[in-house]
Amino acid sequence: MIASFIRALRGAFNRQQRPALRLPGFPEEALRTILFVLMVVALFDMTIPRSLVDGRSMQPTFVDGDRLVISRLHYLATAPRRGDLVVFNSVNPRDRPGTMLIKRIIGLPGETIGFQQTRVTINGVVLEEPYLAEPCEAARCDDSQTWQLAAGQYFVMGDNRNHSEDSRRFGPVGFDHLVGTVVLRYFPLPRAGLITGYPYASGTP
Repeated sequence: MIASFIRALRGAFNRQQRPALRLPGFPEEALRTILFVLMVVALFDMTIPRSLVDGRSMQPTFVDGDRLVISRLHYLATAPRRGDLVVFNSVNPRDRPGTMLIKRIIGLPGETIGFQQTRVTINGVVLEEPYLAEPCEAARCDDSQTWQLAAGQYFVMGDNRNHSEDSRRFGPVGFDHLVGTVVLRYFPLPRAGLITGYPYASGTP
């Protein structure tokens, strides 16, 4: 009897020390998985949105139908640089609210932007732009025009200068309008790859 009593005590003690595990059922586990996936997708869209190129203003760098990944986080650590390919909320009064555009940053805060024989100048120095497919027409790159950029302002232009509405028409873009910088083209597959701004030569203004 004593031995039976001791075994009973041991059994009760073990049950108290090792509570039974409850495995979640399939519906509960599936719901948790779906919620987790939705949270990850939402976080991805907030920090790394995707964009579809619509139009020809950035040819030949981007063409109509290119699908791009935009980094919102890039400018939290570094300031925008000349040559960056950026997506921003349009400041063009002709565009609908919420319209986003993609252009290349040409001018930085504090600089004076102009043209010399239709070529861009930064503080009077001609900017070399080998990514352009053709020269800008005189009517679109008027040598008499200049822009003085204030703090937090950026001068943006499309690479297809003769078919782009950009800072030449609607003026500089404020930092608060920048959505992010292009980091990847994922479609079409033959043109897929990482995207970086143009590496201007040392000494470029």
